[in-house]
Amino acid sequence: MIQIDKETKLTLLYILLAFSFSVALRLIWIYQFGDYEAFKFNGQFMINTNDGYFWAEGARDILSGISQPNDLSPTTLAASQLTAFFAKILPFSFESVILYMPVVLSSLIVIPMILIAKTLHNLSLGFIAALLASVAWSYYNRTMVGYYDTDMLNIVLPVFLLWSIIWAINTKEEKYLLITAIDIIIYRWWYPQSYSLEFSFFALILLYALIFERKNIFNYKLLAIMLFAMMDVDALIRLPIVVGLYILFKQEKLDKYALYLLGIAVLSFFATGGFDPIWLRLKLYVFTDTLLVTQEGMGLHYYAVMQTVREAGAIPFSEFANRISGHPITFILSVVGYAYLVYKHKIMLLALPLVGLGFLASVGGLRFTIYAVPVLAFGVAFLITEVARIMPTAKLKYLSMIAFTLAILYPNYKHIEEYKVPTVMNADEVKVLDTLKSKAQREDYVVAWWDYGYPIRYYADVKTLIDGGKHDGDVNFPVSFILSSPQVQAAKMARLDVEYTEKNYEANRSFSYVEQMSSDYGFKDTNDFLLSLQTQMELPKKTRDVYFYLPFNMLNIYPTVTKFSYIDLMNGKEKKAPFYFISRNFRDVGSSIQLSQEVFMDKTTFTLTLGKQKVTPKRFVKTFYDKDMQLKKEVKIVDMNSNINIVYMSNYNTFLLLDDATYNSLYIQLMVLEEYDANLFEQVIVNPHAKVYKLKI
Repeated sequence: MIQIDKETKLTLLYILLAFSFSVALRLIWIYQFGDYEAFKFNGQFMINTNDGYFWAEGARDILSGISQPNDLSPTTLAASQLTAFFAKILPFSFESVILYMPVVLSSLIVIPMILIAKTLHNLSLGFIAALLASVAWSYYNRTMVGYYDTDMLNIVLPVFLLWSIIWAINTKEEKYLLITAIDIIIYRWWYPQSYSLEFSFFALILLYALIFERKNIFNYKLLAIMLFAMMDVDALIRLPIVVGLYILFKQEKLDKYALYLLGIAVLSFFATGGFDPIWLRLKLYVFTDTLLVTQEGMGLHYYAVMQTVREAGAIPFSEFANRISGHPITFILSVVGYAYLVYKHKIMLLALPLVGLGFLASVGGLRFTIYAVPVLAFGVAFLITEVARIMPTAKLKYLSMIAFTLAILYPNYKHIEEYKVPTVMNADEVKVLDTLKSKAQREDYVVAWWDYGYPIRYYADVKTLIDGGKHDGDVNFPVSFILSSPQVQAAKMARLDVEYTEKNYEANRSFSYVEQMSSDYGFKDTNDFLLSLQTQMELPKKTRDVYFYLPFNMLNIYPTVTKFSYIDLMNGKEKKAPFYFISRNFRDVGSSIQLSQEVFMDKTTFTLTLGKQKVTPKRFVKTFYDKDMQLKKEVKIVDMNSNINIVYMSNYNTFLLLDDATYNSLYIQLMVLEEYDANLFEQVIVNPHAKVYKLKI
């Protein structure tokens, strides 16, 4: 019978308690919305992150064995493969698996944290840190129930890697060489963008070895096997290499060749392009540009999508501190505590890559704060255990640890209680896509903004032009143009964009669609080509149907959508932004409706007061649904010489102030007003939450 010592029993108990705590707090969201049917589809809660539908699509296609060419389904990627595996072996519905996977997998972070503390001979440190890290703001936000994305293991795996590195250096046992290498291979399999963090660990271990243990050959073995595991080649090639290297390293007589093997590893790493992805990530998130310029042909200028992604923007200190530790005071104590921890245990210097990547949030955006959470949790937990250590009695020691632990956990608990995020789509929006699935073919395209790309592909099982991963400026431009242009130009661009997208797949090459269109139609200036869409022109042969998914909620992001096409592609100059104003918090103030602090509308004449300026509108339009849920409109012409239109969507409790360009855009005409050109479009599905039209040309 296996004997388990007291320390191991306590370690397992702490892991179980911390894991249960992490899971329990993530189930608060389920409790809060248990009776809210708008968040459910087919009786099950839906997920609350757009990207989750990408992985869900891949898992669905793996399980069904069906995937059409060029559908961009991630059937070869880790998150989809692991999901399909769980869905296959577990007695739960597919929807339940993707809903609860983040809860279980993200909570595994408590294991390496407590094991790291074990090597520091301070299990209390690990337990307190694990409690905090598992529910800290940013970690919770990106791993809560329903946040089905790679983040559910993106921190767990590098913390496991940190654990294996620390144990390797502390114990000098060869088995940790192999464990570290396999950690890297698994981490890369799960998250291909892990290059930068892996390389940071390597660089810090090298520095640590040169400063503290220059003559210890074991450290060079560790560095060598890490580099071979980090090479930019298939995992099936790296795995046998690191296993073979591990076998060699077990032979002490070969220690004298360790430095030579490290040299070979360095050459192999760079020869396989190991540093290229690292530079790419830095360019993407740190050295961001407002405009992207094509390097060949016309040298077109496109608006960079990273400028519109909130998680890639800089954040203020208070939010930065809250997201990492739950409160600015806790954050400051965490930083001080980590410095003190490093002073007492220099091995914890190896956690600096996680701290550094987390602090990159100050310039790279809030998505990075998640990396600093576990390490700084160690910091404040170490202070708590150090204060407890100097308490005069055992009772005061435990009471102080409990009190301080509750104090650092409370702000994070309150955040969880108040963080009532909605699902990506509501039930009515999904019903529209589910209906569309029975009408459209799998090869058909649905035009929508990239925010909706993944959910559309998952629920309607069709193709999209842009999505959460395919949204560079050159592919966003045509879709933005379609949604914000008059119906004739929008319809032609939709047919062109779909056919050129397929043409791109068939030719197996990448080109700027708009540039290629311009060239094929004999234009050297894209502005001339775009103007030509107003004239008679021969369109490409129709190879599939095209649908338009127009949700009501897109009103919130319409100005962002227009940014990508309100630009002169030839010189990069942004065009004058369309006039667009939306108000939902308006109130009756007697003779006027106050739409915002400085915007009023006269109830009789509809005259607008914009600050000190008075504007007579062109028209006032009131929309409403009758008892049969048919959209009706009341239109009052006020001044045909004006350029401003007022639309009151009474059932939505929403006012819109729009210039003529916006009023005549495809999105406003088809979604808000249901005024569509029957020669160009066919109404397919009508729902107050979302409307679907079919292109007829």
